[in-house]
Amino acid sequence: MAPLSILRLVTRGALFDLSETTDEFQEQWTTPSDVFSVLLLLGGDVVGRAIAQLAGSGPTPVAFSFGWVAYSVAALVSAVGENKLMPLDPDCRCKVIHGKSGYGRDNSSWILGRIVRDFDYWSDARVKEKLDEVLKSRSGGKKHFRAGLIVSVYEPSRTSKAGVVKHDAVFWIGLPVMLLQLGIASIALGVHGEWGTLLITTVGIALSLTTGLLPQWKKEKWACRDKAKHDFILTRGNGSQHVILVRGNGYGLNLEDLASGQSNIPATNISTRIALLGLAILWILLLITAAGLKQNTWFLLAIGSIGMLQNIYVAGAPRRPENFGIPLDFVEVFGHHKTMRALLEVERSYQNVGHALLQEFFPGKLTEEEKLEWAELQRYHESEAAQTKVSEPEDSESPG
Repeated sequence: MAPLSILRLVTRGALFDLSETTDEFQEQWTTPSDVFSVLLLLGGDVVGRAIAQLAGSGPTPVAFSFGWVAYSVAALVSAVGENKLMPLDPDCRCKVIHGKSGYGRDNSSWILGRIVRDFDYWSDARVKEKLDEVLKSRSGGKKHFRAGLIVSVYEPSRTSKAGVVKHDAVFWIGLPVMLLQLGIASIALGVHGEWGTLLITTVGIALSLTTGLLPQWKKEKWACRDKAKHDFILTRGNGSQHVILVRGNGYGLNLEDLASGQSNIPATNISTRIALLGLAILWILLLITAAGLKQNTWFLLAIGSIGMLQNIYVAGAPRRPENFGIPLDFVEVFGHHKTMRALLEVERSYQNVGHALLQEFFPGKLTEEEKLEWAELQRYHESEAAQTKVSEPEDSESPG
C-alpha cells in the first residue's frame, strides 16, 4: 500500500468518532439551547385565532406561548397595511339575508361565522329532535345522512343585553393556565436559583394581556347598530342543511350591519399602530432575551407548550352566541325532507322569510304547481292583513 493511502487511513481513524454526535444529541436533550427562541416564531396563526375569539371585552386571557412573536409582527403588518386587527376572512363562510327584502350579503364578521359554524353545538335540543325526525322520514324509518332543510327560529334575548359578552369556560381557562405557567417558572427559581425563566414568563403574560386590551378589537367585532327590528337569516347558502332565522324584536344587534361592518369600519388609528409597534419591539426583545438562557431550559419549554395547548383549545373551541354578545332564545323549528315544503311552512308563519330563502335555494324557475302554492300563500297573507286592518279601528274606538 502506498504511504499516502496509509496516512489517509490513519488520519480518518483518528477523526472518525461516532460518540461525538451522540454526545451532541445528549447535550441538546439534556439542556435544549435556542429551541424556545425558535419556537416563539412558529404558530402565529393559532395565537391570532385565539385572541380573535376572546378579545374585545376587557382582559383577554390568551396564554403566553410559542407563536406570539410571529403574531405581533403579523398584527402590526395587518394594522398598517389592511387597517384591521381581526382576521380578514371568517373561518366559516355564510350569508346574511334580510328577512323582508330578501337581499343577501356575504358575511365578513368573525363572530357571525363562528355562530354559524358552531350551530350543531349550541342549537336547541328541539332542533336536534326535528333533524332526527326529518332524517328518518326521508328514508322510511331508516336514519338518512342528510335532511332536506331545517329552519330554526330564534329571537334576541329580552333579559340579556346584546353586545355584552357572557364569559364561558373557553375564557376562564386562561387564568389558571397563566398561574400554572408562573408556578413552573417559580420552581426553576426556587430549586435552581434561575430567575430568567420567571422574568420571561411574567413579561410574556403581561404583553399578551396588553395586546388584548386594545380598543380596536371591540370596534371591529361589534361594528353594527343595535335594537334591530328586522328579521335576519343566517345560512351557508344553497345546499346547506340548516338555516337560522333571527327575529327582529328591538332587543338585538343589526346582523346585516354586522355582516359587512368588519370590512367597512374606520381604519386603525395612529395610537393603535403605535401600540402595536411598541408591542412588536418588546416581543422581539423578549425573543433575544430568551435565546440567552442556556441552563434549565426545559422549564421554559414546558411553559410554552402548556400555553400552546391553551391557545389551540381557545382558537378552535365551539361557543354559544351569548359568548359573542349575541344572546338568543329559541322560538320554534321547521323542517322537511323536501326543501320546498320546508320553505312553504316557514312562509306561512313568517311572511317574506320563506320567499327570501326561495331566492337563495331555488334561483331557477318554479314548476306551475309550486307557483300556485306560493300564490295561494300570498293571498292568505293579504287576507290576514286586510282582516287586521279592518279590526284596528274597532279596537281603537273609545267607549261611549
